[in-house]
Amino acid sequence: MITIRNFEPSDFEEVLEIEAEAFSEHNPFLYMNFYEMNSEGFFVAGYNDYIVGFVVGYELSTNEGRIFSLAVRDGFRSMGIGVRLMDAILSVFINKFLQYASLEVRVTNIRAQEFYKRMEFIPCWVEHGYYSDGEDGIIMKKRLTPFAAAFLKNTSKPVSSGKKHMFRLPDYI
Repeated sequence: MITIRNFEPSDFEEVLEIEAEAFSEHNPFLYMNFYEMNSEGFFVAGYNDYIVGFVVGYELSTNEGRIFSLAVRDGFRSMGIGVRLMDAILSVFINKFLQYASLEVRVTNIRAQEFYKRMEFIPCWVEHGYYSDGEDGIIMKKRLTPFAAAFLKNTSKPVSSGKKHMFRLPDYI
């Protein structure tokens, strides 16, 4: 049986194992910093007493939450664990009345892109050379509930700064 719960310091080693299996990019000690600064945005998925996935997110601005990292162990993928972890962090964002959730994904990670699209994230722009190895990253966003959006002033306006291009999401999203 899979359970979703808040991260605890005793989960750190298993989270690092999953992180090393899934990513080549992050500094693993950032996870403990995230926990210390934002424990409400750090969840793990457990199978019995074994950690099989995690998600980390935080409030990026007054209207946007950022998903920093989501990963599930290889042997536990395609079981709905990623969906449950995503639901957990999106619930935190919605409870904070945030209007959007955003994340980045490698242009070569088609499987993750498809997962995020199923979760109703849309690709918004490409950050060229986003990752340290020079690979581009796709920035994806999701409008959260209309209920949350009704209480927030939309501050997303088109901006351009060098290679970064940001566009307002369509109202129907």
